[in-house]
Amino acid sequence: MTIFVPARFVRPRALVAAAAIGVSVLGVMMSGTASANPFALFAPMLAPPTEAPLQGSLHAPVETMLPRDETPAAPSARFRRQIVDYKTAEPAGTVVVDTPNTYLYFVLGNGRAVRYGIGVGRDGFRWSGTQNITRKAEWPDWTPPTEMVRRQPYLPRFVAGGPNNPLGARALYLGDTIYRIHGTNAPETIGERVSSGCIRMVNEDVMDLYGRVHVGTRVIVLPGRDRRVDTAADRQG
Repeated sequence: MTIFVPARFVRPRALVAAAAIGVSVLGVMMSGTASANPFALFAPMLAPPTEAPLQGSLHAPVETMLPRDETPAAPSARFRRQIVDYKTAEPAGTVVVDTPNTYLYFVLGNGRAVRYGIGVGRDGFRWSGTQNITRKAEWPDWTPPTEMVRRQPYLPRFVAGGPNNPLGARALYLGDTIYRIHGTNAPETIGERVSSGCIRMVNEDVMDLYGRVHVGTRVIVLPGRDRRVDTAADRQG
């Protein structure tokens, strides 16, 4: 049977002893390092907040820029650089961009050419015509054209040359246009229609082409149309 003793009959020393016992028990429950938070026992167990990415800010990543710890997918085997038969009236040294089939040819002469896989402009951004290479640059800086910034205001205003730059390892500037033949850090886009009018190549290929052309090289960009059905040779290449 439990006996309840009114508080007025409890001596002060007993109250002090009880308090001391309570503190001792609490100390055992909270045993740990000397720097332990004395209120930790009662604090809710919450995970630290995760900062959400900023939407629509100047710090948003560019579409074609990939984190360096990700391995981008390689383009299809048929877009590998190779020497092929290619009949053309254009002289050796000419660059021909086959927009509908997403190939670029560097004419060697005698019915042969080096063929590269490329990425081309998306709907509404493809173009055709003849230009000359007016400038060559290694690991170029990128300053998005005003027209592109107007469409995509979240883009950075400047990106220094390097592995994370959308222009990749090399750039060939075409006439006085905003278009370039350049590398890419998104090789999985080769064979696709994704750019704002520039011609994309994997970095290894644009470096190879860079060594073959010079300022003044003629570049012919063929008009786009519905892509033809791949031939068996293409599928095997």
